[in-house]
Amino acid sequence: MLSSVGSLENINNLQKDFGELKNRADNEIEASANLQELDAIFRKYLGKSGELTHFLRSLKDLPDFERREAGLKANALKNELLAAFAQKKSGLSEKSGQEMENSEWFDITVPGQKREAGHLHPLTLVRRQASEIFQQMGFSIALGPEIENEWYNFDALNIPKDHPARDIWDTLWLKAQSENKNKKLLLRTHTSPVQIRHMEKENPPLRIIAPGRVFRHEATDASHEVNFYQIEGLMVDKDISVANFKAIIQEFFRRFFAFPPKSIVGAGAEIRLRPSYFPFVEPGFEVDIACLSCGGKGCSACSQSGWLEIMGAGMVHPRVLEAVKLNPKDWTGFAFGMGLDRLAMMKYKINDIRLFYGGDLRFLKQF
Repeated sequence: MLSSVGSLENINNLQKDFGELKNRADNEIEASANLQELDAIFRKYLGKSGELTHFLRSLKDLPDFERREAGLKANALKNELLAAFAQKKSGLSEKSGQEMENSEWFDITVPGQKREAGHLHPLTLVRRQASEIFQQMGFSIALGPEIENEWYNFDALNIPKDHPARDIWDTLWLKAQSENKNKKLLLRTHTSPVQIRHMEKENPPLRIIAPGRVFRHEATDASHEVNFYQIEGLMVDKDISVANFKAIIQEFFRRFFAFPPKSIVGAGAEIRLRPSYFPFVEPGFEVDIACLSCGGKGCSACSQSGWLEIMGAGMVHPRVLEAVKLNPKDWTGFAFGMGLDRLAMMKYKINDIRLFYGGDLRFLKQF
């Protein structure tokens, strides 16, 4: 390495070292295999802390006549090294460009690979299909909040406080309070509150469906989840009867499960109503559909009965109409509710509801 300048003797010694420095630099420049190595050599000799740069900075300590002589030779060496670096860099850049071109060469005649695209979740597919069918029959879609107060979730649906019917729903109550301290907040247990909110704002005749997520505080198993999806329907008009409900829901199942028109009164699209109790309807009934696996003949899927339970329904209770300021003497209607998860399980022959929420791509990619 070149020494700092301190005397004329040192200058003479350093000048003798110029030849050695140039030989070392030339050999290293020539041996550099890529631009990264060349840059490291440049910093070694001509960088801010390089050998030649350090020498040039030390010239200030010499008398004028000595500084002039040493400076001329040092600058001449610097220019020679700069020229050598530039020439080597040009060669390496050309080589690097050629290598990159060769490595990036692509045959444009090669057929492209199909990119894997995302797709809709099976529950989304079922919700969209069900919504489309009902819309074709004149129903509109109504939505509401998932956090409700107990008036919309229970009271307005003829389920007052301390009513035994509240035990049917395993409610998830929230600690936060609503603006009205007498109305506690909860995660809705069904989408029926949407019907109440809609009837408060709109005048009959009404024909709506309310799809959405609901929550229950219950154990998880193959047929139960803490959160799941429902689709509920409401029709309010003059002189609505059970016959109207049966015709509409039977047509829905025929289209949803893609049965041919002739099966509308045959196995597969056939439904039956069984008396049941729900506080917000009177009369109330359970709706069964002829088993899709055996066509109503009886099998293990339907416990040899030939029927599968699919929804709860009934004629809107007069007290529910009164809660939204409608006169039961002027208006009648029906309401129904079914699980979208249940529809998807039947449509795709899935035996465990938890598969919808597990996030297993092997399962989801089948749809």
